[in-house]
Amino acid sequence: MTDLEIARTIKLKPIQDIADQLNISHDDLNLYGKYKAKLPLTLINEEKIKKSNLILVTATSPTPAGEGKTTVSIGLSQGLNRIGKKTCVVLREPSLGPVFGIKGGATGGGYSQVLPMEDINLHFTGDIAAVEKAHNLLAALIDNNLQSKKRSLNLDPRQIFFKRVMDMNDRSLRLITIGLGGTGNGIPRETGFDIAVASEVMAILCLSNNIEDLKKRLGNIFVGYTMDQKPVFARDLNAQGAMAALLKDAIQPNLVQTLEGYPAIIHGGPFANIAQGTNTVIATKTGLSLADWVVTEAGFGSDLGAEKFMDIKCQSSGLAPRAICIVTTIRALKYHGGGDLKNLKEPNPEAVRKGLVNLEKHLENTKLFGLPAVVAINKFVTDTDEEIAIVQKRCEEMGFKAVVAEVWAKGGEGSEQLAHAVVEAVASSTEKFKPLYSWSSSIEDKIKTICTKIYGADDVEYSPQAKLHLRRISKLGLDGAAVCMAKTQKSLSDNPDLIGRPTGFNITVREIEIAAGANFVVPITGEMMRMPGLPDTPAAEFIDIDNDGNISGLF
Repeated sequence: MTDLEIARTIKLKPIQDIADQLNISHDDLNLYGKYKAKLPLTLINEEKIKKSNLILVTATSPTPAGEGKTTVSIGLSQGLNRIGKKTCVVLREPSLGPVFGIKGGATGGGYSQVLPMEDINLHFTGDIAAVEKAHNLLAALIDNNLQSKKRSLNLDPRQIFFKRVMDMNDRSLRLITIGLGGTGNGIPRETGFDIAVASEVMAILCLSNNIEDLKKRLGNIFVGYTMDQKPVFARDLNAQGAMAALLKDAIQPNLVQTLEGYPAIIHGGPFANIAQGTNTVIATKTGLSLADWVVTEAGFGSDLGAEKFMDIKCQSSGLAPRAICIVTTIRALKYHGGGDLKNLKEPNPEAVRKGLVNLEKHLENTKLFGLPAVVAINKFVTDTDEEIAIVQKRCEEMGFKAVVAEVWAKGGEGSEQLAHAVVEAVASSTEKFKPLYSWSSSIEDKIKTICTKIYGADDVEYSPQAKLHLRRISKLGLDGAAVCMAKTQKSLSDNPDLIGRPTGFNITVREIEIAAGANFVVPITGEMMRMPGLPDTPAAEFIDIDNDGNISGLF
C-alpha cells in the first residue's frame, strides 16, 4: 500500500485522547477539528525541560529522494513509547512547494507517519499561510512608504533587500519588476519572491520564545537603506505589531498523533539548505515540558540542519540535546560510493564500502559537539545482509553502534532495538553538549570554522559582493550574529557533484544576506536559490480529489 492508503486504514483517536497522554487539560486545547489542536505557551515548564531528554535525528548526505529522516524520527518515538519511555516527537511542518514538486510531503512513511496525513501536508492549521501574510504585509508597507509623501522614510528603492514570499516552488518569480503602470501603481523597482519557508519571518517564528520576543525580533528585520545611507528596520515602519497579530495563532504549536496513536507536535517549517531547518523553540520546549523524551529532527545532514540546530537554535534558546541519531541508507552509501542513481536497488557491496566515507565524516561531526551518536540504518527491502553487515562493522570500528531500523514496514516494533540503543547511549555518556563556535567570534571566523571543521574544506573564498556584504554587516553592528549557511544538501562541499567525502576544496561565498531579526546572517554558496523551481514532472500532476473529498496522489 502507499503511505496514503496505509494512513487511511487507521482509526484516528480524538485529539483529547492524545492530550491525555501528556496530561494536558482539555480546556487548554484550541481545537482544529477532531484530530488537531493548538497548545498554549503556558504549558512550557523550564524546570521540567532540564530533566527531559532531547534526541536529535540527522542524516548522511542524502540522495534526491531523501533517506527517511522524518520516518525514522516518528518510528523512534513510537519505539521509545513501546519500551516504556514517555515520548513525544516534535517535527517541522511540510511546505507546499515540495509537496507539489519533487520531494513530496513530510509526514513520514509506511507505518511511521504522523496523522492526519492529508491535512498536515496541505494547509494544516494555517501557520505557513500566516507567515506568508505577515511577511508580505511588511513588503506592502515598504512599497507604500516609497509612495508616501507625508510619512516617507526616504527609502532608496535601489537598496531595499526585503522580498516577497509565497509557499510554492515558482522559478518565474525569482526576479521581477513591480510598480509599473504609472504613478498610481507605486515606484517601479526590481525585487523578487522567496519561498515562504525561507522567509526571515519563519526563522523568527522558530526562534522566538513568546509574543514579546516575536515582536522585538520582527521589529529588528533589516529592510534596506535611505537615500542618505541610513539603515531602515521594520520597526521604523511600525510593522511589528500588525505582523505579530497575524501570527497570534501561528506561534502556538500543533498537537497531532503518530500512526500508532502517540503524541506528536508539529510546528514551523524552514528549509535546512537555505534556512535553519529546525522546528520552533516553542514546540521543542513544549514537548520537553510534557514528555520525558523528545525526538526531533533537523533537515538534511549533520553539515546543514544538525549544525544549525546546535549553533543557532540551541545557543539561542539554551536547549541541549543528549544524543544524536544519524540516519543512513544502503542506497545513499552506494550513491556516495559512485553507484548510479538508476541502479541503487541492485546489490553492490563494493559501492557501499566506498560510500562509507560520507557516513564517517558525519559521525566525526557529532564528536565536534561532544555528543554520543547512534546510527540508524533505515532498511529498504532491496538491502542485503552483506551490505548491512559492512556498515555495522565499520561503525563498530569507529566506536559507534549501527542498528537496523525497519520503521517503514513495522513502525514502532521495527525501532525498538534502535530505541534501546539511544537510551543506552544517553545513559552511558558523561559528555555534555558544546557548540562549534562562540557567537562573539567574527563572522569570517564563524564561517571558516563551519566550512573547515564540518564540511572538511581547506579554506573560504569570498566574491567581491560577499566582501561588500561583510562590511555592511559590520557597519550594522551584527558581528555577533550567528551564521546560517546556505549550501547544497547533496554534498559536504558547495558543489553538488562532489559526492562521498570531498577533499582539497574551498567553499566560495558569493553573497551574504542579513536576517537581523533572527539574529543570523546567511552566507550563500554555490548556486543556492531561495525560490526553488518545479521539476519536469511535478508531483502536482498526480494529485486529485474525488466527489467525496478523498485526496489521492499525496506521498
